[in-house]
Amino acid sequence: MSRARRIAAEAKGTYRTFVRRRTAVFFTFFFPVLLIVIFAGLVRTQSGSGGLFSEPTGYYVPAYLATVVLFTPLSRVGSTVARHREGNRFEKLATTPLTRAEWLAAQTLVNVALIAAASAVLLVALKLTGAEFALSPWLAFFVPVASVVFCGIGAVLGSIADGQDGAIAMSNGVALPLLFLSETFVQPELFPEWFLPVVDFSPLTYFARGVRAATYSGGDVVTNAAVIAVLAVVAFAVGAVLIPWTE
Repeated sequence: MSRARRIAAEAKGTYRTFVRRRTAVFFTFFFPVLLIVIFAGLVRTQSGSGGLFSEPTGYYVPAYLATVVLFTPLSRVGSTVARHREGNRFEKLATTPLTRAEWLAAQTLVNVALIAAASAVLLVALKLTGAEFALSPWLAFFVPVASVVFCGIGAVLGSIADGQDGAIAMSNGVALPLLFLSETFVQPELFPEWFLPVVDFSPLTYFARGVRAATYSGGDVVTNAAVIAVLAVVAFAVGAVLIPWTE
């Protein structure tokens, strides 16, 4: 069996496992939409008022997309790696031709497909609320590539966590700060000046900057795209190496 067929077979099994988990399907697709209903539909933004949500809704498109791009791969890949560790599944997979990089590639393919579908639902929901933003072709780059970044990070968390519950807790502990400290919902000018260099260490920052430049404000899309691409390669490689294929 070729590498492509091994990855495809593992991805098919991963997808079937996902669709059997109705709770996972619900929160993947409808939790981000719920956020839009609350913040874009009910709370509304008040341009020029200062503080949180003082920008037009289009400004927050990267933030809403980040809820899927960030939380879905961190929690799903992290918990899957931890569950495989607990069940000694990696030791069994190690006896097959499948490699750890191929296994992670299959997990990543499924997550990218799910995240792309959920992101499409999000964008439609945002348009229905009257948000003004461009449907830039760059979205087809940033969403999947950033998903790869966080699939790799999720694999790292699942490899070092103490069990599946620990992996989920670590994923949430990483995702929540990143979501609000990466130029998503909070404008840079609201951070203390000393904290601004810290924001640049978040991979989600470059996703938010790139998507916002492409869909709303204009600016340097290419540099942010390049950074995200490099981070995707590094995160995937580190995640694959740390997967405990044999223990």
